[in-house]
Amino acid sequence: MPGYDASDIEVEGPWTHRAVSAGGTRFHVAENGDGPLVLLLHGFPEFWWSWHNQLVSLAAAGFRAAAVDLRGYGGSDKPPRGYDLVTLAEDAAGLVRSLGEANAVVVGHDWGGLLAWTMAVYHPKVVQRLAVVGAPHPLRLRQAVRGDPRHQGWATRHTFGFQVPMWPERRLLRDDAALVGRLLHQWSAPGWPDERTERLVRRAAQIPGVAHSAMEYHRWLIRSQVRPDGLRYARRMRTPIQVPTLQLHGALDSCVLPVSAQGSGRYVAAPYRWKLIEGAGHFPHQERPRAFDTQLVGWLTDPEPER
Repeated sequence: MPGYDASDIEVEGPWTHRAVSAGGTRFHVAENGDGPLVLLLHGFPEFWWSWHNQLVSLAAAGFRAAAVDLRGYGGSDKPPRGYDLVTLAEDAAGLVRSLGEANAVVVGHDWGGLLAWTMAVYHPKVVQRLAVVGAPHPLRLRQAVRGDPRHQGWATRHTFGFQVPMWPERRLLRDDAALVGRLLHQWSAPGWPDERTERLVRRAAQIPGVAHSAMEYHRWLIRSQVRPDGLRYARRMRTPIQVPTLQLHGALDSCVLPVSAQGSGRYVAAPYRWKLIEGAGHFPHQERPRAFDTQLVGWLTDPEPER
């Protein structure tokens, strides 16, 4: 197996790389621009590079964009515990404060989206606006998997396959992390990922500790369903979200089906907007960046986003 470390994924660009500490954990952040803070949270199996297009477009629109490697990923710390959504939301809230702001627009994709939903409930004062991509509200996701096992249950079968110990990590890393590349292709529309992105994401997965940390996210999601912490989480997540919310979803998403994401608005008591990105799969911010940015920046610059 190649020996990769965090320096191998610190791609140069108009952004700057730095380490930021929050709650005793050190996080790698790529930043660009000046203005209101937009915190960008990636999903599985990616890292900060997921948002490289938006680091440019948001800065051009007058925002300070900060793409973080989540706990366990990329250049961030990889502690043995803390891969539940409550702890991850504490990480993100602490990051906003460590970046010198009282609150921020929070944009999350996939696991970063589940984290963003959680952050809006557990740390509402830190979230100025909420944008989620390819991620239903956690309670809506639970309903979709249970209510439609033949479709959404099958689409997320990888999560169930990750529950056994050790073997999923080995499978993820086998043959230069070939499975990571297959998942990117499988969940996206034809024509993505580009060669550079696939190479970077496969390389990032092989940084020591990343594969195990990524599996721990999925293990918590399933195992917490019947544990006291998971039951407390589900009760808390019924709290209506009180900030303007944008939900963007790829029309061709085969990982989280659009019908599974629809209905999340019932958990939002503030202005809520749902938009499908045509021609995109599970990664619309990378597959169709112009269409995605039109929706995101238009919503961010709208002082009164409609319902």
